[in-house]
Amino acid sequence: MKANIMEIERFAIHDGPGIRSVVFLQGCPLRCPWCANPESQEIKPQLMYNEEKCVRCGTCVRNCPQHAIKIENFKLEFDRDACIHCKTCENNCPAGAINFIGDAVSIDDIVTEVLKDKPFYEESNGGVTISGGEPFVQYNALKALLNKFFEEDISVAVETTGDTHWKNIEDLIPYIDYFLFDLKFPTANRISLVTKGNGERILENLKKLASKAPEKITLRVPVIPNYNYDERTIRKIIDIGAELKVSQIHLLPYHTLGVSKYDQLGKEYDLKGSKMLSKEDLKDLVDYGNSKGIHTQAGG
Repeated sequence: MKANIMEIERFAIHDGPGIRSVVFLQGCPLRCPWCANPESQEIKPQLMYNEEKCVRCGTCVRNCPQHAIKIENFKLEFDRDACIHCKTCENNCPAGAINFIGDAVSIDDIVTEVLKDKPFYEESNGGVTISGGEPFVQYNALKALLNKFFEEDISVAVETTGDTHWKNIEDLIPYIDYFLFDLKFPTANRISLVTKGNGERILENLKKLASKAPEKITLRVPVIPNYNYDERTIRKIIDIGAELKVSQIHLLPYHTLGVSKYDQLGKEYDLKGSKMLSKEDLKDLVDYGNSKGIHTQAGG
């Protein structure tokens, strides 16, 4: 069996306790306007073009077997629908301006890579985090990975939007030590309207999970200007976490680290010009969360 992954990040310290390896799976049912990993949304290789590196030599144009690349007015244009992801352009680009993100990798190869750092997990009470995208989109691959890590006695965190069938979550609870559950809004309608996900299912799955394993849940709340960065909205999310008795809440300040990816993917970024937030901006909200008796912090 294989999983479609973007990368395996080693020595991560912000996606669960201790030192961790993060396996990023492709595929996500949501389309959040602020998504920092737009290359994760579809389960297929994503062509990334860095215009700043490009020397306009035309090598990719001449070598593309699909004739999916052309130069117009000294600017490269890609027919991404015609691209068959053969990577001929990437392999022949002398400037390294083109690369593809997303490969089908065997479960065994992923586990082998993760096991390289097992001593660090044991020393730091760390482990592996499976992120995305939405890991439950590739349910069979996720289940296979969890079984392997369970056999190796490696702690596992899964970052999820919660937008999946409840049975998928329920069946895997015994194999997951930490659920990093993303919650963007306190109401189903708002979740659905902004993210295009199934808001009712997300909130229902959160409630069901909290009824079975509240101690495993960390609510992760991306705080985004012009979307949910207001006291009323975030307080309501914190109130949900307190009512469900989740373990902790992480308020994640908006950042722009993923903006360049949109240009490289040939996509528009809807939040251009939005101001980054700092941890200090969220201090009053953090204080509110802690006053409700639930550990709350800014950042992951």
